[in-house]
Amino acid sequence: MKTINKLFALLFLVCSANAFAQNKALIYGVLLDESRQPVEGVSISFDDNGEKGHAVSDKTGAYKLEIPAGREIIISYNHVSFIPASVPITLPPGKKGEINAILESSSKQLQGVTITGETSRQRIIGLTRISPEVIRNIPGANAGVENIVKLLGGNSNNEMSTQYAVRGGSYDENLVYVEDIEIYRPFLIRSGQQEGLSFTNTSMVENVEFSAGGFQAKYGDKMSSVLDISYRRPTRFGVQAEASFLGGSVTADAISKNQKWSGIVGARYRDNSLLVNSQQTESNYKPTFTDVQAMVNFTPSSKWELNFLGNISQNKYNYEPLYRQTNFGTVDEPVALVIYYDGKEKDQYTTYFGALKSTYTVSENFQFKVIGSIYHTMEQEYFDILAQYNLGEVDTNIGSDTFGQVKNARGVGSQLNHARNNLDALIANAEIKGYHVINNNRLEWGVKYTHEDIRDRLLEWEVIDSAGFSIRPPVADIKNDQPYEPFTGPLVPYQDVRATNFTQINRFSGFAQWSHRTKVGQADLFINAGARAQYWKVGGNVEGKGQTTISPRAQLTLKPAWDMDMLFRLSGGFYNQPPFYRELRDSLGQVRPDVKAQKSIHIVAGNDYSFRLWERPFKLVSELWYKKMDDVNTYTLENVRMRYRANNDAVAYAYGLDMRMNGEFVPGTESWVSVGYMKTEENLNDRGYIARPTDQRLKFAILFQDYVPNIPSLKVYLNMVYNTGLPGGSPSYADPYLYQSRLNDYRRVDAGFAYVFVDSKSDYPKGHWLSVFRDLSLGLEIFNLFNNQNAITNTWVRDVYTKNQYGVPNYLTSRVFSLKLNVSI
Repeated sequence: MKTINKLFALLFLVCSANAFAQNKALIYGVLLDESRQPVEGVSISFDDNGEKGHAVSDKTGAYKLEIPAGREIIISYNHVSFIPASVPITLPPGKKGEINAILESSSKQLQGVTITGETSRQRIIGLTRISPEVIRNIPGANAGVENIVKLLGGNSNNEMSTQYAVRGGSYDENLVYVEDIEIYRPFLIRSGQQEGLSFTNTSMVENVEFSAGGFQAKYGDKMSSVLDISYRRPTRFGVQAEASFLGGSVTADAISKNQKWSGIVGARYRDNSLLVNSQQTESNYKPTFTDVQAMVNFTPSSKWELNFLGNISQNKYNYEPLYRQTNFGTVDEPVALVIYYDGKEKDQYTTYFGALKSTYTVSENFQFKVIGSIYHTMEQEYFDILAQYNLGEVDTNIGSDTFGQVKNARGVGSQLNHARNNLDALIANAEIKGYHVINNNRLEWGVKYTHEDIRDRLLEWEVIDSAGFSIRPPVADIKNDQPYEPFTGPLVPYQDVRATNFTQINRFSGFAQWSHRTKVGQADLFINAGARAQYWKVGGNVEGKGQTTISPRAQLTLKPAWDMDMLFRLSGGFYNQPPFYRELRDSLGQVRPDVKAQKSIHIVAGNDYSFRLWERPFKLVSELWYKKMDDVNTYTLENVRMRYRANNDAVAYAYGLDMRMNGEFVPGTESWVSVGYMKTEENLNDRGYIARPTDQRLKFAILFQDYVPNIPSLKVYLNMVYNTGLPGGSPSYADPYLYQSRLNDYRRVDAGFAYVFVDSKSDYPKGHWLSVFRDLSLGLEIFNLFNNQNAITNTWVRDVYTKNQYGVPNYLTSRVFSLKLNVSI
């Protein structure tokens, strides 16, 4: 209880760091072994002309040590199980430096050393670094990298989806890189429960960096965020496995004897039946989501590295709904929707991805990379589902034989949905990147060619029959007053989309940026300025004009010469987003080749404060931001399906404040607290400003890790999220100016409990059955701990007699229990 009190008290706490003597500095960091596990008991020391210092790493591998300032000091690392090693470092008086390292058991040098002076690269450019261990431990229905991004600048009210919206942007405005290679996602997915697996294999991750805006020119042409992921380079043979009621994974590391070849391969299987069966719709649900991913590294010399990254993924989604009853309304006037289904849905998404990257280090100050990648996706979406519904009052008489059932039906009807959608897309990229360091100047540049070839057929329609007649589409200029007056027009579907598109897009893009470090008095000033440019042209069965965008960007970071470790950032520029295929296709499925790039001016002012509390490290980051957007391509959002209007006929704005703090609230564990406020609106054809589909005002999230004091092997993980309701309570075909309702607030707590049998601190004698494991834990996960009813969309049902439409909530998952086993050898 004391720990929880500390957690909430820190939200309002303003702290100051300890000041050091003017002739002293401080080093600190974390020491890991070859499998990235913390090493306890490492002796860290120095001996400088008779002045000595000594420290010992704790059970989390963390340490700190005061050293003399103003001259080079040799730091020595010694442990009985590892080869001794040393690292030189020089720090100004009163400053701090971070040295993180991987200790080797069979080599004579320290591997993977990361040394940062008083300011790290991530802090300078505004990237948030996320620990892979935190990512692996966080509980959630879709646990992984995207799950924790939602705790930062990203928002989502759908635990079934890995998609996220950042600071008012859409799902299509986020960049994702793995090993410098841009990652794509399937096109046709319309529901979170169809997604299955994200591209990123959490078991292969070594480093994750995230920016919610104001990022540098070297990152691509998107308007909202960047997620930059690096996979680890194996240093030994090892196998990791994970199994739960939702699926499992196996990951293997290998390295050659001469250490020139290394590789990591992972296979994953996912089954969402446990989650989907907790929803209100009874169904026969048979999903299989599988993928195999591999990264192979070849280092022929100390200057040259060659990497291959490959992925094969197949998502099969078979869905046969049977029955649904959803109660809504008020206590005084309860209403229920009862639906009987017939038919089924059969979807399949198969993707192939391969990339080659060659990195050549000409010298310490000159490096360049050549990258080539191919992404191929084949998608089909077939369904015929008949829904016969009854809308009416609920019998609330406890003694009645029909208690809980629908009586006094207000509306009876049926709805038939049909689709035969196919998409085949091939995307190829070729890219060259380089950097040069000249004194305190760093120059980075890159050029890239992209070819996109999309073959797309859309054929879907919806027919609604109510009280014996067919309901026509909501077209304003056709008068339809059924059943009071006969209507003699032709029978047409309520919604009808038919299109065949063969589209090719060629893109040429490039960037150049300059970074410089200088002094302003005693303060450090970091400057970055650069620009991106892209030319693209749409061809195929429709031809468009060639278009060009130029996006200048800049960052300023100031680190005052204060005792407290604080810096200030100001960044921004133009973030233009040329349309991808999905943005070229309008709501009727037609490709409009001359859709322009959406334009955004983005300004971010940030403060980054690192301090120590209870002798443990903490960080508080605050960002105030504003976006002004032109040529906005408006869209409707239904679950995760986006339909663009493809006409650039709106302007928009977004502004907000994000605050987050992370640190060791409990010794040896890292926890996160984040609070955010955002407002975003759009003005369509000068009709006035209304909320955008991602206008989620308030966000509060906590990721908390703890252990039982008397049983330290029993770990506890909590993932708590509160978001105010999104817009989108209106039909996708409706005029957004007529429907401005919101969904209910999103509240969810996921909990994980794990008993650790073996970890890096365990010391079992040879021959003991547990001695073969490097890690072994068994846990219980509880999703939606408090069983909150969260809705993602509404189903709109028409009462023909009153001409009212009822928004019936489509609820997400209820409380679900799952066991989880983790093994590493």
